[in-house]
Order: sequence, then C-alpha cells, then structure tokens
Amino acid sequence: MFRKFSLVFSVSLVFLILNSFGQNSKTILNLMPYPEKIIVTEGKFRLDSNFTIGITGKPNARIYSYATGVLQRLDARTIILLKQGYLNASDSSKDASFLIHCDNPGKIELGMDESYSLVVTSDKIKLSSSTDIGALRGMETFLQLVASDAKGYYIPCVEITDKPRFAWRGLLIDVCRHFHTVDMLKRNIDGMAAVKMNVLHLHLSEDQGFRIESKTFPKLHLLGSNGLYYSQEQIKDIIAYAADRGIRVVPEFDMPGHSTSWFVGYPELASGKGPYKIETQFGVFVPTMDPTKKSTYKFLSSFIKEMAVLFPDEYFHIGGDENKGEEWDKNEDIQQFMKKNAIKNNDELQKYFNQNIMKILIRNNKKMMGWDEIFQPGLPKNVMIQSWRGLDNMVSSAKEGYQTILSNGYYIDLSQSASEHYLNDPLPDTVKLNEQQKKLILGGEATMWSELTTDETVDSRIWPRTAAIAERLWSSSSMKDVDNMFSRLDVVSLQLEELGLTHLKNREMMMRRLVGNDSIGVLKNFIDAVTPWKGYKRESKGIGYTTTTPLSRVVDIAVPDEPVARHFNLWVKMYLKSPNDSLKDLINGQLKTWKNNHDKMVVLISKVPSLKEIEKVSENLSALSATGLDCMKYIASKQKPEASWLAKQKTIVDDAKKLLAEVDIAIIPAIQQMLDSLK
Repeated sequence: MFRKFSLVFSVSLVFLILNSFGQNSKTILNLMPYPEKIIVTEGKFRLDSNFTIGITGKPNARIYSYATGVLQRLDARTIILLKQGYLNASDSSKDASFLIHCDNPGKIELGMDESYSLVVTSDKIKLSSSTDIGALRGMETFLQLVASDAKGYYIPCVEITDKPRFAWRGLLIDVCRHFHTVDMLKRNIDGMAAVKMNVLHLHLSEDQGFRIESKTFPKLHLLGSNGLYYSQEQIKDIIAYAADRGIRVVPEFDMPGHSTSWFVGYPELASGKGPYKIETQFGVFVPTMDPTKKSTYKFLSSFIKEMAVLFPDEYFHIGGDENKGEEWDKNEDIQQFMKKNAIKNNDELQKYFNQNIMKILIRNNKKMMGWDEIFQPGLPKNVMIQSWRGLDNMVSSAKEGYQTILSNGYYIDLSQSASEHYLNDPLPDTVKLNEQQKKLILGGEATMWSELTTDETVDSRIWPRTAAIAERLWSSSSMKDVDNMFSRLDVVSLQLEELGLTHLKNREMMMRRLVGNDSIGVLKNFIDAVTPWKGYKRESKGIGYTTTTPLSRVVDIAVPDEPVARHFNLWVKMYLKSPNDSLKDLINGQLKTWKNNHDKMVVLISKVPSLKEIEKVSENLSALSATGLDCMKYIASKQKPEASWLAKQKTIVDDAKKLLAEVDIAIIPAIQQMLDSLK
C-alpha cells in the first residue's frame, strides 16, 4: 500500500524537484522530444465529444489512417466518446476543431521535412506543415499535450514551432541472436513514431541466424535460420507499415565477418573448410567470407540485387565489424592472393572486399553504410560510417569528409541508465569541427542487440529509455537536465502502452510465472530495488548464455531505471539538500518496506526454488535498508555517529556491492550519500 502511495506522491513532487534545482516551472510540459520553440499562452482548449479533425492541402493518403489512430488513442484515454470515426479525404472542413494543413506529401528518405507548427487557442487548434510527415510529428505533440482538471480534458494554449536537430534518429533491432516477431517490430515502429524517430535499422544476418527469405538463394533462410525468418511479403508489410508512420527501414547484412549462418547453406562462400552450423553461443567468431574468389562477388551481386529491390531505402548496411581474419591467415590461397596483389594485411584485404561490394551497391542504386571498421584510407566519400567504438571515431570520419552517425553511448542492450544516454550528444560543444564537417554528423541510433532479449522482454530494454535518446537526437543540445527528463519520461512511458508496447505489463506477468500465483507483492518489493548488471558483465560473468537459455529470471524482469528505486534516490538527494517531514516519511516508509521484506522473501524462496539465487541479495537489501533507517535517525537528530558504527556500515555497503544473481541493488548510491553526510 505504501509503495503505491509513494509512486503517486513522487509524480506530484515534479514541480518541487524542479524548483529545488532551479528550473522554471512554466516550461515544464510533459513533451518528449521537447519542441524547438514553445510559448505557453493563457487559456485552455476544452475537449468534448464534438471534437473533430479536418485535413487540408496535399498530403499523402497515410495521414488519414494516422489521424484516425490519433482520434482513437485520444478517445481511449479520455472516454469522451468522440462522434467522428474513420477519417478520409472528405474530412476537410476548415471548421473542424483541429485543422491540419499540409502543403505536400512527404518522401520517406534521408532529409525528409519533419517540421511543423502547432497553435492552440481556446477555440481552435491549427497544425501546419510543409509535408504530411511533419503533420504526423505534430499530431504526436498534440496527444502529449492532453491534460485534465476537475472540469474535464483540455489542451493548454500554446504556440509551438518545431523541427528535428538531426535528420537520422534511428533504432537498430537485432533479430538474429534472438528472433523477434512481426508484431514486435510493428508495435516498436509505433513507439518510434510516438517519439518522432525516423529510421528502423534491421540487423538481418548474424552467426546465430539468417532472418529473411531469399528466393535467389533459398538455403540461406531454409538452413540458416532454424525456421525463424521473415518472408519477403512480411518484409514488404513492415516497410509499408513504417512508411505510413514516416519511418525508413534500412537493412543490414553483416559481411565479411559475423556471417556463419550464410555458410550453413553455402559453405563455398567461406574462407575456411567448415563444416558450419548456426551458432548458439554469443561473441565474435572466426568464420569469414572469402574476399578473393570471383564466385563470392557473383553470389553477393545476385543477393544484393534481390534485396535492393525489396528494400526501397537508398542506404544498404554491410556491417563490416569485428572480423578476426583468422581464416584468412590460415588459408594458403588467400595468402597467395594477397602477395600477388600487394595487399599487406587483413585491413587492406577487407578494404578490397568493401570496394567490390561498393561497386555492386552502386549498380543497384544503393549507398553503402557500415560500422567503424569499414573506414579505411581511400574509401569513397559517399559511404556512411556508423560509429560504435566512440565519438573520436565518428569525428575522425567527419573530418575526412564522410557522413556519419553515432551509436556509441546508445547501446540500450547494456542496461545503462537513460541519464547516460541522454547526456551523450552526437555533437557536443567540445568537438572541434568546422561548420561543413558538423553537417556530416547526421544523428544517431539506439542499438538493441538481442543476446539477452526475447519478444517477452525486449520492449522493457528498448522503452522508455529510447524516448530519452529520441529527445537527444531531436531537441536542442541545451536540454540537459536529467531530473526534468525523468519526470517527463515517466509520463511518456505510460502513454507508450497505448500502442501495445509491453515494457510495463509484461513484468508483472513474468513475476506471476515465477511465483506460480498472483501473490507477487514480496517479489515485486525486491525487484523495485534492483537493476540488471550493466555493460557486458552478464555475458562475461553470468550463467553462460546461449540462444536457448531461458530469459525469465529476476534479472530479466528488472529494468535499468527501476522507477521506485530511482524515485527513492531522488528523495534522498532532495532531503539531504533540504530536509522536510514529507520526504522523511516517504524515505522511512520505503526503507521499512525493504527492511521487512526479506523475512517474507525467505518464506517465498522455500516454496519457489528458482528464486534461491536472489536470497543473499535480498538479505543485503534488508541490511542496507536498516542502515538507511539508522542514518535517517542520525540526520534528524543532527548527531554524528561513532567511527566504529560508520566502519560497520561500510562493510554492509561493500557486501551489497558484490556481484550476485546478475543484479545490482539500485539504492546503494542513496545509502552511501546518507553515510557521507554523517562523516
């Protein structure tokens, strides 16, 4: 009961939090990404059942189904029982409550015009844009503005002028290491549109699976996928679905490394002798394409031609990362080829491979895109570099005249806090580039690698943190206040559920499965206080994962920015700065919940053996909470504890930091801050 109260109360503390850290409360609207320019004016536009949308100008037909979806989401949220139903071209009345005007249909391509202006007065809402894509973005802002008071639902009167800071705002989804369904992709496309992202990057081939039907080379998907792949009709459907939401789809086929699944059906492509099988473990593997055979390029020419027709986007991602080159070193024919052609090393050999792939792509009217490793001297300037190894690599590419995007710092599979991603800017003030070079940095992509995700858990690894990345790529670089961001992110997270995303609801479902009934309170109290290991610790120090390992443990339910723990840490931060009774009661109440939970957890574990791994963590959480309660007493009394007591508490904190069950106790920073305040 207390835990639910504390969450509600924490939302009401938003303005107190912001004011305590010097923010202007007048600027705080629950918008994400935050618009380029917004003026809040006097008044409210009241929503009722007579609310209608009218569309004028020359939009693409997709705008009518999109606007219908906006109406349905609005009605589901407000239950005002709108009279207007499905929109079509006849819904063009200029007397509509919400008038949308688009000058032209937008093109789904890099650099598409996504700008819009939104003006809300007490009797009219007007959305204007050069293209219907801008209108789609503006409609999402409209939905985020919906608010309520005792009189009902309304839109605050505002004047918004908005456009993205970066043209490339993407989400990579790896469907190879664990396959993800069409439904999963579609609901995440909807989530992307809601936060104004515009590129879905599909990672379609990997050592663990080849995930797309090839009619030219059917053994690629028939033998390289364990039967889990997308038909070409499904891919066409996904591309059309994304286009209707103003989102491009960029395919990636990793080559020459990360390519074991290609060789299961076509071993003649490989540099080694084989035999090859689909990998079930994770990491960087040896199998690599043979770049010296003409037959390799003949095969890839036919394959790329087939895929180029299927994927309309101008960019074609070839991967190019993490090639060990061991098969090249051991292959006598390859070594002789290198000597004959004065190729000094494997980097130069991969450059030779890339140049040949480039020719194939040019013949198919595609532009090559790849990871850092494809950046070699002499690479044509029309190649795009995706930087996963760091900002310096991206800057180096831009200095050499290459278009580039940033993914380093946006690896959402590593369970880092949204705050880390949010403060990771593709173009920070510290970067030394001229204006022309800055224009070559096109944006960035969040990367959802799937070693540790299934359809059941993947949404909780993408959302809501990706909304923070979306803001970083859309909004002004001056947006840096983390507490402000989190206060808005909590609201947006709930709104994303309207789209069918499962990042919130699946967690309690998974808890019920572990417990075996619907009495999940004890387990949830524990999970409220923990987060998954960050970085690559789970892969290097975890239980030893394969593609068939169940991903249904406590660590898979826990999320990087667990709201209860995050709010608790914020309360402590605020209380230490400015003590008050309301915060004191919140902090003590939550600490008592966690302290007393362990005894109940011991009983639960005796009935649920799968939870045995978290028993010691639960004990540590209880001890930490007891430390916190004692700290609160000292702080309230303004007394200093003895050195021996502080030493004992340090031991408790150190024990709580030990690597157990692949989770970290998220409230350790707050307890440490309390202790530090007593020294």
